[in-house]
Amino acid sequence: MSDTVHVVCPHCHAVNRLPRTRLGEHPNCGQCHQLLFDGHPVELDQRSFATHVGRSDVPVVVDFWAPWCGPCRAMAPTFGAAAAQLEPAVRMAKLNTEQEPGLASNFGIRSIPTLAIFRGGREVARQSGALPLPQLLAWIRQHAQ
Repeated sequence: MSDTVHVVCPHCHAVNRLPRTRLGEHPNCGQCHQLLFDGHPVELDQRSFATHVGRSDVPVVVDFWAPWCGPCRAMAPTFGAAAAQLEPAVRMAKLNTEQEPGLASNFGIRSIPTLAIFRGGREVARQSGALPLPQLLAWIRQHAQ
């Protein structure tokens, strides 16, 4: 395991390199100077998805969702609570499938909400359907390590 990690800023999407030991010290982005981890999921589009999933050394959990989906809206606060508990070990992100249908299609998203965990640019786990917080945290911890 490397002593440094690449972390993508949730605000400007710049890739930051920092010592692994500094992850828990509330580091700021070297470009925009905002917090790299603010306890909230990051909203992704096609371009930022590629950066966060492909360039981050921190596992990324993506919630594929749509605004018209009742279970997606119901799970949003739970997903946000998970972000507050799991950062900086995990980056929580949301991708609106209505705004990015091509990306959702590329990943074979057939039902929403669908959660996918990415490590090193590769999908390592997938879960369809809304989960309560304890099960969501357990699932992420099981697959994101």
